[in-house]
Amino acid sequence: LPQMRTIATVLLLAIGLQVAAQKQCATAAYTQQILTQTAASQRLAAVEQFIQAQKLKIPFGIKGTNDSKATETVIRIPVVVHVLYHTAAQNISDEQVKSQIAALNRDFRRQNMDTANTPERFKSVAADVAIEFVLATADPKGRATTGIVRRQTSVKSWVMDDKIKSSKWGGADAWDTKSYLNIWVGNISQVLGYSSVPGSDAALDGVVINASVFGTTGTKAPYNMGRTAVHEVGHWLGLKHIWGDAACGDDGVDDTPQQGSFTTGKPTGFRSSCSNAPLGDMYMNYMDFTDDGGMNLFTNGQKERMRTLFKSGGPRNSLLLSKGLNEPWLEEAVLPEPVTVVPDDVVTLPATTFKLFPNPAASEITINVDATWIGKELQLLNINGTVLQKVVLTATSQKVSIARLSTGVYLLQGYNGAARIHQKLVKL
Repeated sequence: LPQMRTIATVLLLAIGLQVAAQKQCATAAYTQQILTQTAASQRLAAVEQFIQAQKLKIPFGIKGTNDSKATETVIRIPVVVHVLYHTAAQNISDEQVKSQIAALNRDFRRQNMDTANTPERFKSVAADVAIEFVLATADPKGRATTGIVRRQTSVKSWVMDDKIKSSKWGGADAWDTKSYLNIWVGNISQVLGYSSVPGSDAALDGVVINASVFGTTGTKAPYNMGRTAVHEVGHWLGLKHIWGDAACGDDGVDDTPQQGSFTTGKPTGFRSSCSNAPLGDMYMNYMDFTDDGGMNLFTNGQKERMRTLFKSGGPRNSLLLSKGLNEPWLEEAVLPEPVTVVPDDVVTLPATTFKLFPNPAASEITINVDATWIGKELQLLNINGTVLQKVVLTATSQKVSIARLSTGVYLLQGYNGAARIHQKLVKL
């Protein structure tokens, strides 16, 4: 009976530790769900094979893989933050979102003030990852964006089932995951966050964070330094937990000591497990479960693993070609009413005051208006209501080039007080 009690106590302790882990980061459990799908399992295995092949091809530390800051290319990743809120109080501010982006850049560039807390024995491997995160300036269609998307939803809270990533379920669909890091923020039950890993389903690729721990503004200790997102983005970039999600497991990184399990709270001093002396546990690594104030480093090995994903053929390479940080190349219409392209020409002006010719046209059109339209703006839109071209009228008869437009049907629209131009244009 005493032996049974001992076994029961050990089991309860193990279960308690697992529950504690789940309350912080659910990525390991999420990944295990993914691995039950054969195709996904194969994709994840292929990513790991790619990482290991690159590691063998050019071992860490060889010049060209870990160059100095002066010659190293900083990778800049476009970010879109989807804010899902049920109540007004859950609709976090732009300032809170921006504080999280700043926190990501602070820690990935090793510009955090608490680098002084990195133990002397680990300072030689502490890394500036040379990866930065920037809120997108252009959406997938080329329209201007702040990189913050908001949606009020009937869903009161979310769980780890990816419904937050789907408009069908009251969430928000991902932007092109080959070009953007998608972060979903909302009221998440039971966990602080979770992330997809490289090789996951593209439509669901990204990071989910509880709004209560997102950023450094509007959050409370012990998760008030934005490091839940730092941890989860580490997963998104291919890092595993420091203990390898097993007792004395392997996280795939050479310069992180083996560790028995995760760490909670804000420990100090030397800790050792898995016979890892003299280095001991690296519980201050961002990929442990230490409180925000107890974390302060990524290692050179973790840096190499993350940056490997951006090499040619790697699962994050397409982000280097993203247009998400470009100047917007299309403008979304700002109209007093929804744009509707009707099948027939509609001109709410007498024919004597407005005329467009030729129509259809191949390269140029002429617009005739009366003098009251001088100084007014006309907009040329596609069938989706996106503004492709703006024309400020400077004469009663004005030529406009449409040579750059693709063949198709467009809408010319403008307002002059109560008068309105709304006419279909066919481009040959």
